[in-house]
Amino acid sequence: MNNLIDLEKKINSELGTKINKSLIKHNQIYVEIDNEDLIDVTLFLKTNKDLKFRQLIDITVVDYPEETQRFRVVYLFLSHEFNQRIILTYRINENEVISSLTSIFPSANWMEREVFDMYGVNFKDHPDLRRILTDYGFEGHPLRKDFPLTGHTEVRYNEDQKKVISEPVKLEQNYRNFDYESPWEGTKYIKELKENNDKKN
Repeated sequence: MNNLIDLEKKINSELGTKINKSLIKHNQIYVEIDNEDLIDVTLFLKTNKDLKFRQLIDITVVDYPEETQRFRVVYLFLSHEFNQRIILTYRINENEVISSLTSIFPSANWMEREVFDMYGVNFKDHPDLRRILTDYGFEGHPLRKDFPLTGHTEVRYNEDQKKVISEPVKLEQNYRNFDYESPWEGTKYIKELKENNDKKN
């Protein structure tokens, strides 16, 4: 199905109450569902002869720490045959466990592991749910908005011990004295030029 409007109508008519909201934007269809309907909706998108969304391009999460349903889970599918994209989303609470798509799209394996690693979202029935980008023993989930920019630990090579070590981050604020002789503020001639301009005005 090449026409986006017809495609949106088809999805809404076939899936009915499983669709909370749909819209066409940026030449793509955005569909909002409940997380309980993920498997049914995904199977329909993949197997329906008029849709054929047979490639899962990406899975990601958007973090809204101030909201009760903290995470918006986002799936991007592609239909090669009809050259169409669809974005499927739903909202979940911070500790909610969601369905894995690995039984439908094996490529979801590493994508879900990345979402788990970066945001802490858990997937039930995932064959190997463990961290994929951060190191062993890493604390926290770095793409959450409440994760400190510096992290909790620093990994570095210790020359004395001849090995890689992990230690708590120590941040010391070095206050600088910004005098006009400092390279941060420019050289002496700039100060003099500024003083001369101030006298003229």
